[in-house]
Amino acid sequence: MKRAGPYIATLVIQALCAFFFVSDILSSLVGFRTTPISWEMREALEIGAAFGLILGVVVGGLMLRRALRDRHKAEERLRRASGAFADLLAERFEEWGLTPSEKDVALFAIKGLSTAEIAQLRSTSEGTVKAQTNAIYRKAGVTGRPQLLSLFIEDLMRDNGRIRPMPAPAAADPVPAK
Repeated sequence: MKRAGPYIATLVIQALCAFFFVSDILSSLVGFRTTPISWEMREALEIGAAFGLILGVVVGGLMLRRALRDRHKAEERLRRASGAFADLLAERFEEWGLTPSEKDVALFAIKGLSTAEIAQLRSTSEGTVKAQTNAIYRKAGVTGRPQLLSLFIEDLMRDNGRIRPMPAPAAADPVPAK
């Protein structure tokens, strides 16, 4: 709210300036009699009102620029979060040792598709999809979809904002030297 102060002040100045011009035109059209003011004072008021309106245009442009910049930053954060989630999925699928078919089924399950929908998309039977989801849950150490999804949500909501490191791949047995 602290940053809104200058914008509110500019809006008030713009409203007063617009009121000045509109009331001046309406008083001429309707014929309200007012006490005449000197032409120097009238010119000063008109110049001040014009500057107030120009100030509003400039501040409005700055606000628009800031809003577009903030939107761009938000879109970039969303893009990074989407990429982080995709990386996290791939990382966990590898960690659990899922087969390519299980990876597909797991991804569809996380997206919320039903067993029947997954079977139709993969051109397999529902029984096959059920067997694959049971294998996925067993490998992930969960009992169902809600727990599977919560694993990813917990990783994304870590306090440090980083994805936990991937376990090191098992090293091949070294060949003994002769």
